Amino acid sequence: MKELYREVIRINQMEDNFDKEETARIFFERLNAMVLPSRFNWAKEIFEDLHVKETPDKTALVWYDIHTLETRSYSYLGLLQKANQLINFLAKQGMGHGNNYYMMCPILPETWISSLACIKAGMVAVPTATTMTPRELEFRFETYRPDVVMADEASADLMDQAAKETGIEPRVKLVLGKKQGWISFDQIQNESMEAGAADTAADETLFCFFTSGTTGLPKRVGHTAVSYPVGHLSTTIMAGVKPDDIHHNLSAPGWAKWSWSSFFVPFNVGATATGFRFSVLDGEQYLDALSRNCVTTFCGPPTAWRMFVNMNLDSFDLTHLRQSISAGEPLNPEVITRWKKHTGTEIRDFYGQTESTAMIGNPPWMAGKMRSGSFGMPSPMYDVALADDEGNQITTPDQVGHIVLKLDQWRPIGLFSEYIGNPEKMSSVFVDNFYYTGDRASFDSDGYWWFVGRADDVIKSSDYRIGPFEVESALVEHPAVAEAAVVGAPDPNRYQLVKAYVILNPTYEGNRDLALELFKHTMNILAKFKIPRIIEFVTEVPKTISGKIRRIELREMTINKKEADVMDEMKEYFYWDFPELSSKNKK
Repeated sequence: MKELYREVIRINQMEDNFDKEETARIFFERLNAMVLPSRFNWAKEIFEDLHVKETPDKTALVWYDIHTLETRSYSYLGLLQKANQLINFLAKQGMGHGNNYYMMCPILPETWISSLACIKAGMVAVPTATTMTPRELEFRFETYRPDVVMADEASADLMDQAAKETGIEPRVKLVLGKKQGWISFDQIQNESMEAGAADTAADETLFCFFTSGTTGLPKRVGHTAVSYPVGHLSTTIMAGVKPDDIHHNLSAPGWAKWSWSSFFVPFNVGATATGFRFSVLDGEQYLDALSRNCVTTFCGPPTAWRMFVNMNLDSFDLTHLRQSISAGEPLNPEVITRWKKHTGTEIRDFYGQTESTAMIGNPPWMAGKMRSGSFGMPSPMYDVALADDEGNQITTPDQVGHIVLKLDQWRPIGLFSEYIGNPEKMSSVFVDNFYYTGDRASFDSDGYWWFVGRADDVIKSSDYRIGPFEVESALVEHPAVAEAAVVGAPDPNRYQLVKAYVILNPTYEGNRDLALELFKHTMNILAKFKIPRIIEFVTEVPKTISGKIRRIELREMTINKKEADVMDEMKEYFYWDFPELSSKNKK
């Protein structure tokens, strides 16, 4: 297995993009056809026997607090030794292979240490966001019982509350700090720095991710000892990280994206990972942290990119930066243009899910060939296609359909194994040799893919289907708009109307004149049936911790407001109330 990782390192170090693309294609064709070993432990075979053995003193992790400027650094050997100490400590508590390990703390080195220890010991890692409400945490305890929990002091209080309400008490409780009834994480320092590795089966579950629940209750996504460590070779090549890179990912450790880009992408190739602790995302402090730590490859969510491009970027030294990457949901073309103007790097968008690794995107060889608004082309690890509502594969360009993975030729290594405890959901997404992602898109005649939105997010107005992202992109192109979120508002005549929730940049005020200007702006960009019919100025929209808009909450807000017949005349504006727009502007 080590040779697979060595080859990915060689691919990412290739200078010629044409050769890199062709070599990557051949690599994935061979990988897709391989019979993988029945046993695999990534922490032992790759992290330890490859990286630690060959570069023990190389920096594996730099942790930095952007408020206090405190820094902690770990070599590859040092990080492994900390993980071994944790494994030995837990073994004395009777915990090891097969037990569940909840991690609920902000961005701290202990998350990297715990993640590595879980893989090596064969424990199931359960990342848990610090933004959980007590009820959300109770849901997690009830549906996936914790054996070990690790938390900071504030999160420990929530875990105690969840344990009390559910009657489910973890067997070992580790706290980062001090708390009565909990064991200080620092106690692992008394343990041996050497530990054996579990003999993990390639197909056993080692990761349980609760989805962010943008369209319903969170699902328990199970990934195996192979589907994440090996599956993320697609993400590693898509990101293009090299062993000498200092890589940073702006993501909280409670979600799958942290495992993608803060853990496996850098550690698959022996690069340096960085983690920045912050309480509230301050653009100036964050860009200063990128500069101070000489970050070379940076992955951030659309929310952050939109913040950064509205700042004075000339005041930061970003000359070390050579790769900029976005993931989470498609990025507006205007943001990509502004960032490139100031940094010289194109933000390369890519797409995947908690259920997968990187499936579609703009790998490094797309430099100079990307198309604004396109989220790239499929990774060769996945056989990606579109299906219509009847389950037929779409082969004609420019038709919107469901993004599916074809499973008739091979099952992608990076695809999750199951929705744990939910066979009904499994049967709804695995249909007729297709895996349905729940997202919709189209592709053009040149093979570029274009995101439309979640299948549940598509707005149905009259006889039209409208994807919210295209409308949001048009709005964000206006200098007054910092961010936009579009949903369907109930309407007795058209079923739904396009409604835009608009967050303004600081120097602008939401009023009738600006609403008129935005209506006109979208009319110059979009087909008339796609333009917003309602614009509401707001200061924020509900989001997940990873920055995704929670459209299910927005839709509920919109429906409730409609049913209550409530409107804020100072913030909400309707297209048909503007005679300036058209002489025939009725609904």
